[in-house]
Amino acid sequence: MKFTIRKDDFLGGLQQVQNVVGSRAAVPILSNVLIEAEDGELRLTTTDLDLLVSSRVSAEISTGGSTTLPVRKLAAIVRELPADEVNVTVDKNNVATIKCGTAIFKLMGRTAEEFPPPTQFEDVKELKLEQKVLKDGLKKTSYAISTDEMRFVLNGIYTIIAANNLTLVATDGRRLAMADFDVEVPDSMEASIIIPTKCINQLQSLLKDEGDVRVRIGLKNIAFELNSNLIVSKLIEGNYPNYKQVIPGPAKHRVTLEREVFLRALQRVALLAQDKTNSVKLSFTADNIEIFVNAQDVGEAQESLTVKYNGPDMAIAFNPEYLMAPFRNLDADEIYLDLIDEVSPGVLKINTPFLYVLMPMRVSQ
Repeated sequence: MKFTIRKDDFLGGLQQVQNVVGSRAAVPILSNVLIEAEDGELRLTTTDLDLLVSSRVSAEISTGGSTTLPVRKLAAIVRELPADEVNVTVDKNNVATIKCGTAIFKLMGRTAEEFPPPTQFEDVKELKLEQKVLKDGLKKTSYAISTDEMRFVLNGIYTIIAANNLTLVATDGRRLAMADFDVEVPDSMEASIIIPTKCINQLQSLLKDEGDVRVRIGLKNIAFELNSNLIVSKLIEGNYPNYKQVIPGPAKHRVTLEREVFLRALQRVALLAQDKTNSVKLSFTADNIEIFVNAQDVGEAQESLTVKYNGPDMAIAFNPEYLMAPFRNLDADEIYLDLIDEVSPGVLKINTPFLYVLMPMRVSQ
């Protein structure tokens, strides 16, 4: 195998796929990137057996073929190469000679036959989504995914596709984020699946504001094709909890918050809430909110803001990080905080189909 490629193209392709590879792969071949050279391009592929990522980049192919090389070491070499044009030759023993300017590297690889075979899909359902829709939906929900491995069904985004509608749900048991979108879905294309966090993170790094993403859903796997990239992931098996049960009934009071103003004030006050047990207390009076933190052995902070509120005086406390998360990931200028009372969950909403349910913490007197 022999090819010539621009340094930036080579490095960009390797960076798209190398995050799949852990620092200590259980099987040596899983530390390598599969490189396939044909038809004027390289296909670079990595996998950890749960997630596969493949990226295509243009190259001048002198001799086609395939091999595997240690992806992190290869990326580190390419990053430091002194010139723009990189020449790579791989011999019959899978030793790659990398030449660029005055630099020459030799890197030992393994045969392509050792690399895990492609995933086989069963009962495939296919649809197309706008990248900007999926990108927006993941941004609005992914921060609420649980990191508790004991509750594995919560370690991803619950995705419901039905009746020309896409619903994305994420929860960790203390908060829940949900976003709805109108999409064109074939009548036969109904599915309820859980897409794991690692796949979500990889997908978010590739999604753009233009173009479509082709989605293929099998019984146990899902694939996304976009921007010359392919992601194939196992789905999380199990039953997602009935998330609708935690959504409170009709609110009695609504507070209208300016997103940027409230977020900046909350960030300042939350500087003292360094412990996970600390809460931020929100006290409401007519058209006013006081944000207050009292951290034992640290100090206290407070700030007042003018807001739209005409309900009774009341106070409620939340985990500050959980409260800030949607304000960081939403684009709306105004966010509504809907409340029932001081002990019921608060619900954040905007003028498009989205809600964020947040369990309150005990208000210190």
